[in-house]
Amino acid sequence: MESLISLVNRLQRACTALGDYGDESALPTLWDALPSIAVVGGQSSGKSSVLESIVGKDFLPRGSGIVTRRPLVLQLHKLEEGREYAEFGHLPRKRFTDFAAVRKEIADETDRETGRTKQISSVPIYLSIYSPNVVNLTLIDLPGLTKVAVEGQPDSIVMDIENMVRSYIEKPNCIILAISPANQDLATSDAIKISREVDPKGERTFGVLTKIDLMDKGTDAVDILEGKAYRLQFPWIGVVNRSQQDINKNVDMIAARRRERDYFAQSPEYKHLANRMGSEYLGKVLSKHLETVIKSRIPGLQSLINKTIIELESELSRLGKPIANDAGGKLYMIMEICRTFDGIFKEHLDGVRPGGDNINNVFDNQLPAALKRLQFDKHLAMENVRKLITEADGYQPHLIAPEQGYRRLIETALLTIKGPAEAAVDAVHAILKDLVHKSMNETSELKQYPSLRVEVGNAAIDSLNRMKEESRKAALQLVEMECCYLTVDFFRKLPQDVEKGGNPTHSIFDRYNDSYLRRIATNVLSYVNMVCASLRNSIPKSVVYCQVREAKRSLLDHFFTELGTKEARHLGKLLDEDPAIMQRRTSLAKRLELYRAAQAEIDSVAWSK
Repeated sequence: MESLISLVNRLQRACTALGDYGDESALPTLWDALPSIAVVGGQSSGKSSVLESIVGKDFLPRGSGIVTRRPLVLQLHKLEEGREYAEFGHLPRKRFTDFAAVRKEIADETDRETGRTKQISSVPIYLSIYSPNVVNLTLIDLPGLTKVAVEGQPDSIVMDIENMVRSYIEKPNCIILAISPANQDLATSDAIKISREVDPKGERTFGVLTKIDLMDKGTDAVDILEGKAYRLQFPWIGVVNRSQQDINKNVDMIAARRRERDYFAQSPEYKHLANRMGSEYLGKVLSKHLETVIKSRIPGLQSLINKTIIELESELSRLGKPIANDAGGKLYMIMEICRTFDGIFKEHLDGVRPGGDNINNVFDNQLPAALKRLQFDKHLAMENVRKLITEADGYQPHLIAPEQGYRRLIETALLTIKGPAEAAVDAVHAILKDLVHKSMNETSELKQYPSLRVEVGNAAIDSLNRMKEESRKAALQLVEMECCYLTVDFFRKLPQDVEKGGNPTHSIFDRYNDSYLRRIATNVLSYVNMVCASLRNSIPKSVVYCQVREAKRSLLDHFFTELGTKEARHLGKLLDEDPAIMQRRTSLAKRLELYRAAQAEIDSVAWSK
């Protein structure tokens, strides 16, 4: 069972080392789940003397006003033999064998946190005492409750102390050790008053009555000690501390304990209660009760720790990795984030994520519809055909077929296809830009670093713009190729058409009649439709090759090249994470370390059992 108290001692030390001591925090707290005994009492209630009696050493600072200004977590470890010594959590490798030095270090460590003022702090001091004269026990000594502020303290000090004490004892895992002096009316006891507020049934409150030997003659505390005046679930325990004169004379604590035992055994009023009175008995009762409470809480602690570890790991994963310190680490981190973004972008194009199908819609619907909307009929109207044929003939009328007229009609018709070709390039470019923005939003790491997000976005759009220009050139070249070289088979059919439908010996005026021109327009339209059908297939291939394929292959290549030339200072600027997120990640990492350590500690105790 002793290992259970040692377990909680280790967990409490780990809590404080990693910033978890039950204060108001947005982080999960293990401290609140650990069973503890908080010592509560008003100033001059004898609280310090009770603790020193349990320990058997004179080690706490003394003086007027508020002496305890920080919680003192007092961890007692029983030694079978050997010299007693003390260790502080903030000085882990230093042993104190002089307990006057322990008193001074408590005062000095308090001043380090609060300054040489009379302010209070919720950050605890850890003190472990190893001695053959103690039981295994952990107590939290809290600042004494007061009713007025003394010189040098703010008026809020009264409420500040009360709020600190309440923050400890209101937790259901806290056992309250309420110290009250017997020579004052119990109804005015600060400890009983605040304990009753948080534990009205007295289910987790131990009442300790001090200064019994200082009561007025003719009075006694029997009714209180027997639970008649104020009933708690646990019996009241009376103690007799050293007097101020004993303290001044440095009376030995072991001798003081012996005198305390003799007082209760020989006093007519209390001798029937002597077997459950005194500081030694108090220490044993508290140790046994704490062990019982810890044992009952172990399953719940394990469940809480396992659940919290999962939650902390999940949030840390969402926040992303911390920023590397060296230039190489920063560069690697940026490259990894960019690769993640690039992978998401490719998934959109490949259909793993939505959006890439919009490109196919351009080729299947938008481009064919744009080609159909071209007004070839208007271009091949009778007057326009006559005008172009006549102009193409010049001073020498054509002999058999108006070849130059055909060429001019076909070329001017085909040039109008450039519009739909460019529109297809622009439409795919717009889709790729939209996929870049979607991919950036879906890359959680980029949300951490606004500057890197802007740089990556700009680099990706710049690459798409370059690819768009190359694609535009390629698409227009396809159209221009059709314009500059007409399919020979088409022209070879022209003489046959003439032989079937006309006489080449007709006059020049006959050759420009409506029937003749209509046949030319029909031939040109047939050829242009044939070219449109071909370009409807070749333009998408060109666009995919120049834009989609290149975007998948080299979207961030230029950015990577420039990145390799950047100095560490510039790389650091790209990783300009929100300081609040950095702090949150650090805090979560510490808290996760705490919970994993706690998990290992509890598992080791469980296995040993």
